[in-house]
Amino acid sequence: MRGTTVLPGASCHASNEGELPMHRLEVPTPNALPFAIGTFETMGPNSRASFPHRHTFHEIVHVTGGTGTHVVDLARWELRPPHLCVLGPGQVHHWENARGLTGIVVLFTDDFLLDHPGDRDVLRQLSERPWLTLDEATNAATSRLLTEIHDEYRHAAPGAESVLRSLLHILVVRASRLPETTGSATPARAGAVVEEFVRLTGRTDLALWSVRAYAERVGVTPGYLTEAVKAATGRTPSQLIRETRAREAKRLLARTDLTVRQVAGRVGFVDPAYFCRFFRRETGMSPGDFRRDGDVRLLPVPSS
Repeated sequence: MRGTTVLPGASCHASNEGELPMHRLEVPTPNALPFAIGTFETMGPNSRASFPHRHTFHEIVHVTGGTGTHVVDLARWELRPPHLCVLGPGQVHHWENARGLTGIVVLFTDDFLLDHPGDRDVLRQLSERPWLTLDEATNAATSRLLTEIHDEYRHAAPGAESVLRSLLHILVVRASRLPETTGSATPARAGAVVEEFVRLTGRTDLALWSVRAYAERVGVTPGYLTEAVKAATGRTPSQLIRETRAREAKRLLARTDLTVRQVAGRVGFVDPAYFCRFFRRETGMSPGDFRRDGDVRLLPVPSS
């Protein structure tokens, strides 16, 4: 396994309209490890891709040289090596104007963490503060550890898999001890995220009825979307999405002849009974009662 990344599917079709490319680890044989390590050069152009994309795997990048910008979940981090970057599955990132990138890239899936399952939570926390600046001593220690991991991977001696899992665990634990980089990212990324979220909630043609679905469309993780929206509005995305669903259901009940089952389907509910419970909880009325007695004056017909 060379650690290259490809689009999902054997034929590598382009992503659907409105969706970001999703890269996965290429595993050519059934017994290949879900793990790879190499330099930016040996990993290939996708290791420094200039287009926004996601991964199905974890990525740890040790940047030792180069210029440009690394964009992670709309935050722009100017390169001032050395850095350590930790990205989780589903996180969106790309490189802008990257020149002369040097360093080591480590790729692995959740399956590779079976000896240390707690590392999944540590990696998730690290992905929320993905850009870490290293001092001279920490950079030297990180370089030595990554060199050891790289050598173990290349030589593939007996027992290499267990050694790699142990060394990766050490890398994750040491990364968790590093202080968060402050003052390096372009500000106002949260504002842009919230603005796009609010814009999308105003559209009813996208069938986005979960925090994860909105986060994917905005291009951030669900955790980051929740943090940004709550900081800006004092409310969670889940609360606002529930209001959006209830508001759209009211419109359909008041202005169309759709059955309750059909309205439920239009706002993302497969089970009409569950929709009725949701609607009553949000509005204090059943869908039928609202249709008969609801104050439709609150829902003016758009002017032609």
